[in-house]
Amino acid sequence: MAASEDSNPSKIRTAFGSVLSFFILILIGVLAFSIRIFSVIKYESVIHEFDPYFNYRVTQFLTKNGIYEFWNWFDDRTWYPLGRVIGGTVYPGLTLTAGSLWWLLNSINIPLSVETVCVFTAPIFSANAAWATYLLTKEVKGTGAGLTAAALLAMVPSYISRSVAGSYDNEAVAIFALIFTFYLYIKTLNTGSLFYAALNAIAYFYMVCSWGGYTFIINLIPMHVLLCIVTGRYSSRLYIAYAPLVVFGTLLAALVPVVGFNAVMTSEHFASFLVFIIIHVVALVYYIKGILSPNMFKVAVTFVVSVGLVVCCAMVAVLIALVASSPTKGWSGRSLSLLDPTYASKYIPIIASVSEHQPPTWPSYFMDINVLAFLVPAGIIACFLPLSDASSFVVLYIVTSVYFSGVMVRLMLVLAPAACILSGIALSEAFDVFTRSIKFQLPGFSEKFQIDSGNATTSSSVVTQNDAAKTEKNEETLKERPSRKNRKKEKEHLEKTSVKPQIQKKLLVLPLEASVVAIFLLVLLGAFYVVHCVWAAAEAYSAPSIVLTSQSHDGLHVFDDFREAYAWLRHNTEVDDKVASWWDYGYQTTAMANRTVIVDNNTWNNTHIATVGTAMSSPEKAAWEIFNSLDVKYVLVVFGGLVGYPSDDINKFLWMVRIGGGVFPHIREPDYLRDGQYRIDSQATPTMLNCLMYKLSYFRFVETDGKGFDRVRRTEIGKKHFKLTHFEECVHYSPLDGSDIQTKTSKEQGPGKNKEIKIESKLQNQLKKKWKKKEESLAMKGNISS
Repeated sequence: MAASEDSNPSKIRTAFGSVLSFFILILIGVLAFSIRIFSVIKYESVIHEFDPYFNYRVTQFLTKNGIYEFWNWFDDRTWYPLGRVIGGTVYPGLTLTAGSLWWLLNSINIPLSVETVCVFTAPIFSANAAWATYLLTKEVKGTGAGLTAAALLAMVPSYISRSVAGSYDNEAVAIFALIFTFYLYIKTLNTGSLFYAALNAIAYFYMVCSWGGYTFIINLIPMHVLLCIVTGRYSSRLYIAYAPLVVFGTLLAALVPVVGFNAVMTSEHFASFLVFIIIHVVALVYYIKGILSPNMFKVAVTFVVSVGLVVCCAMVAVLIALVASSPTKGWSGRSLSLLDPTYASKYIPIIASVSEHQPPTWPSYFMDINVLAFLVPAGIIACFLPLSDASSFVVLYIVTSVYFSGVMVRLMLVLAPAACILSGIALSEAFDVFTRSIKFQLPGFSEKFQIDSGNATTSSSVVTQNDAAKTEKNEETLKERPSRKNRKKEKEHLEKTSVKPQIQKKLLVLPLEASVVAIFLLVLLGAFYVVHCVWAAAEAYSAPSIVLTSQSHDGLHVFDDFREAYAWLRHNTEVDDKVASWWDYGYQTTAMANRTVIVDNNTWNNTHIATVGTAMSSPEKAAWEIFNSLDVKYVLVVFGGLVGYPSDDINKFLWMVRIGGGVFPHIREPDYLRDGQYRIDSQATPTMLNCLMYKLSYFRFVETDGKGFDRVRRTEIGKKHFKLTHFEECVHYSPLDGSDIQTKTSKEQGPGKNKEIKIESKLQNQLKKKWKKKEESLAMKGNISS
């Protein structure tokens, strides 16, 4: 009767805790979504950056033409004259997800545009990622740690940087898929359920569809399986968690066109197959050990190990042959850059030229994960108290992600979930110790605890039996091991495990004052983290790169010259005109101007990009010949020297030279250097002053202030007065409101004379009127102030 009365409050407490956890998770999802819509509130609902414009264009095509047309779509607006097969060269997960959301909403009479769905896909899946983090951390250390980790992930700046509203890139859904795949792996590892193993393979398939970073999963999980085998933690649950993932996951991954046979033919996947063979050998050894006598077991093990070594050697020989037949030894350029950070700068400058492929600086860690950097070590220690299969996986996750984030700043995104999980574990354990210390020292509770301890003494035999039964059940379900000791040792082990928590509770009771101060400091630390995350979401990561802002003495200025330039191309050029620019602007030009480009952000053809880089690095006549051979009619150049916009083409010019020189030997980087530096002033080399990029960027630049002072490079240009002989200025977007974008068109040379293409635009007249009004207003302000 007493036992039933005691169980009722416990059931009520458990039910209340479940309901409270559910509502907290709802609030965490709302927080994850709302903190990412600052960009929409401050600016407008617009697609950000460069790659998202391609994804948006592909999603538009999918919703308009259907899935079958999407798989067979040959895009002739990119990589002229080569074109691109979109269905076979794109990871379709993001596009199919957004397209399905758009179809679902319209089917229930919520008529949202494709652009709106694309803008809010990332915030929606950030809430899903937070909930997946809760499930994963709960499997490792319980509900409290799961809720804390989910709250931390909802706000972590590193994840916000790639999931704000408008950031329609692959990582928007891939981080959720990554965390959810890890959760299902740990769930299968804890339960040994084939149902969760099948779900794990499906989640891995979704990750493969979404992002090329799926190779991190298919290498991290085998590393953990091998770690468990080496440390003597093999069990049937480990086999069930891994074997179906490799078999079904690989088969499903091969169905993705962009992956195809790479799932079994590239070096990134070989580790999973090797561990797959090892775990089968280990499973066979343990199976034989259970059915044979010790003497027969030794003979069988010798035979099995011999056969296993022969099979392994044969597999290794096949893998070596496949690897040796590949110029890159079976590894992709980005994978080799992760293993050897200097590889890209030596051999593949196109990869090294991308800013997000550069190593991060130390301040980047404090900017992107903030106080989590200090909590992660405490979380690692908590994972060893005690160490389980799940906690060892989390430790391995954080170790590998720290290394990869140190090689490539983009992979800070992979580090963020691991940092949140371990920080959530650390905070949960710390609050548990401090609150228990306070509770044990309260007057009312201490008397109740003494009474309860007296009752526990009188019924020690019952408690011991119950603890032993629970411990035995946990040992069978969660800590199964193939080898068993005799019953006497097992009983001693169970008694030790039942007494150990009581001893730990006594040791972890801290002084009351210290516990109160520690809780206050943790709350203060959390408040600082929240303030930093909100600032990062509102200021650092919400501004779209296509719409720039500047704060000056006369207020906020919005720079919208990018979209105006693309609109000019769309409305004032022929549909089949070709536009040349550096590859950064290819996706935006195709999506917003609807014009054919020579190269774009896919960067799949290094020779084609090197051709454009060579043209930009060559003298005007040689550049004209290159562009004319590619049927180029317009050249787009971005220059920010007048307003101090640093991400212009002059700052990217060194990569144009390096990439072009990597394919065409006559482009030599030392010809553009003076004393080992790129210079645009009077000390610049003649090759630099006469190249096309210099001329297109600084054409008529001296007319702005009479000196030609470049605010980005902080110097006066070397060659100020010159004319274009083979190109003419088509429309010049002055920095009245933003960055300086110049669109130029080449002259068509006929026999005996030059035939110039002259374009008159209403937009040019509007700009002239705008300039005139600006000058009049400035003159009026000057008269008023004087």
